[in-house]
Parts: sequence; structure tokens; C-alpha cells
Amino acid sequence: MRAIPDPGFSGDDGAADPGLGDALAAYAVDPDRRHAATLAVLQHTRLLVPVVAVLGEVEHDDAGLAHDKTSDMATVLITGRDGRTALLAFTSSEAMRRWDPQARPVPVPASKAAEAAVQDRASAIVVDVAGPEMFVVEEDDLRALAEGYTLVEVSGGYGWARPAR
Repeated sequence: MRAIPDPGFSGDDGAADPGLGDALAAYAVDPDRRHAATLAVLQHTRLLVPVVAVLGEVEHDDAGLAHDKTSDMATVLITGRDGRTALLAFTSSEAMRRWDPQARPVPVPASKAAEAAVQDRASAIVVDVAGPEMFVVEEDDLRALAEGYTLVEVSGGYGWARPAR
């Protein structure tokens, strides 16, 4: 029997991290001034990446009715009006249920969600697309998070730093 590795979230009840909830609420009030501070909190939290069943090959019977032959589980990418794609992620199981009650949560560190987005050639991660507060990580921030950099406060602002090895 194959052992499944522990993702490091034993005891996770699916609730949002309270500190992230506070950061997202502050961001909603002043998104231009609070984006970096919110990202600084988000980088240290667990996100839930949804997986959904995707129909694979279909077989038709003699009556022409379709029957599942195979199905796979897949993460969800959405396409924005500008044509760019984004990986969906959620702060809590409740936020995910608001989007799709059938989706299954996979808990991952924010950096792993960013890594998956980059591997899927997505331009962003959209966090809590169905609310209560939507947050987007994109471009340089997405790549830095995926590459293991840490966003730190410096001289009244924020900058990405690579941890010492």
C-alpha cells in the first residue's frame, strides 16, 4: 500500500486564517495602499486550491446515450476578459463552497499555489473569486512567490527578499 505524504495541514478545519481575513478586509477598504501588506500576510498562509472532476473519454451505447468512460481531477484555471488565465484559490472551504459546492479543496501553502500557477502558465492567482473579498496575485509578485522569495517590509514599503540558504 502506498503512503500519501502529509501536506502539513493536519487538523485543518477549512476555516480562513484570521490574520488573512483581517488583511483582506483592510485591503477591501483601500486596495491601492494595502495590496503589498495583504500579500505579506497571504504568503505565509494555507490556501485551498479547488479540484473538480473533468470528463475524459466518453462512450456511447447503442441508443446513443453517453456514458462516462474516464474522468480526471483537475485544478481550475479561469480566463479573464483580457485573455489571461488565473489559478483559483480560496482562503476557506466556505469561500470555495460559495464558488462551487462540488469542488474539492486541496490545502497548499501560498507559495505552492503560486508555483502551480506558473507551471500552468497562468498569469495570476485569484483568491476568493466569489468573495467576500477577492484578491489577485500576479506578474512579478506571482513569480517571486513561486520562486520562494519572501515579501518583507523595508523603509516604509515592501520588497522581495530571497531567504539565505
